[in-house]
Amino acid sequence: MKILDVVCSKGRTGFYFDDQRAIKAGAGHDGFTYIGKPVTDGFKAVRQAGEAVSVMIIVEDGQIGYGDCAAVQYSGAGGRDPLFLAEDFIPVIEKLIKPRLIGRELNSFKELAEEIDNLNDENGNRIHTALRYGVTQAILDAVAKAKKQLMCEVVADEYKTQVSETGIAIFTQSGDDRYNNVDKMIIKHAEVLPHGLINNVKEKLGENGELLLEYVGWLRDRIMKLKTTPDYAPVLHIDVYGTIGLAFKNDVDRIVEYFRQLEKAAAPLHLRIEGPVDVEEREQQIKVLAEITSRLHKENIKVEIVADEWCNTLQDIKDFADNGAGDMLQIKTPDLGGINNIIEAVLYCQEKGVGAYQGGTCNETNRSAEVCVHVAMATKPAQMLAKPGMGVDEGYMIVYNEMQRILAVRKSRK
Repeated sequence: MKILDVVCSKGRTGFYFDDQRAIKAGAGHDGFTYIGKPVTDGFKAVRQAGEAVSVMIIVEDGQIGYGDCAAVQYSGAGGRDPLFLAEDFIPVIEKLIKPRLIGRELNSFKELAEEIDNLNDENGNRIHTALRYGVTQAILDAVAKAKKQLMCEVVADEYKTQVSETGIAIFTQSGDDRYNNVDKMIIKHAEVLPHGLINNVKEKLGENGELLLEYVGWLRDRIMKLKTTPDYAPVLHIDVYGTIGLAFKNDVDRIVEYFRQLEKAAAPLHLRIEGPVDVEEREQQIKVLAEITSRLHKENIKVEIVADEWCNTLQDIKDFADNGAGDMLQIKTPDLGGINNIIEAVLYCQEKGVGAYQGGTCNETNRSAEVCVHVAMATKPAQMLAKPGMGVDEGYMIVYNEMQRILAVRKSRK
């Protein structure tokens, strides 16, 4: 079965592009938007509508494979590729990618995905991560349709894995509405919650970590109060954006002692802390996270460390895993480019005995989230992110429902 055509359309994402540099420089809130001028190239406002490009691969029998090119909320920051605007990048697909795909046989996802993922533009630079992300999604769907399989089955066949017979734990994120949104998560029995967005020492963590301690205790009590089944015991997973390191001046002894307090506040629930420190340099970040992780293990403090900052690419994930820099690594799906890299990242973490968190961004689309569910069901990460958006319900619905479809279809064949 061959590719007949490639068609693109402009789309919206489930959240927004935010100019992180402008926000860090002091851009203030005005309702849901920000006051001030953008400073990152491509931005017309500090917060602007997220954009996507839907890629549709037309198969010669008339079927269509779908994928969505999308980039993270803080595009253009932290060494990432520039702001992803549909009008700028649809011509790249038309000129560079479409001619390469038309007429190709749809007999191997891995082969075609790796080719596109390694494609350079006319200047010799690798094409934008969002393009690689969305086009490889469409390739996976097109191959699945040509072979009359589910996308997860194609991945399992080509990477020698087994499709999960149960759902993958879903991690829901609260945004700043970290109290009301927790109630939604508990009502829906989310397995991992709440993210929390603890990105400010003074207002959210506390100068000595006291505000986070209070919040963790509130989470535990709220879950116990609202749960409707006695066995519901979600994992608490909180992203602190390096604020623990800021509050305790990256003093590992003080950080470890603080984790001992957090463990007690969360008990009997299990706690994960994402991004406890950010030392703003990759090699040093690996070293410090490895030290904290090792100390927690040695002192039998049962709080898991999740790596995020400076762990962006497939090579980063391998290096963090090799050095024990965290109990779990976030695999930020759009930042890895081709979804073939997500597959490789999850499998590598498992090989090294490190937890794989298949993450992503609130600024994705329903389609990219659905394809990521198939990747997760084929590779079995410890958890995956409910996405897109920050309202809990929509992202959880999209991810949960796609998992249930996969399980139901496969069960019906037995």
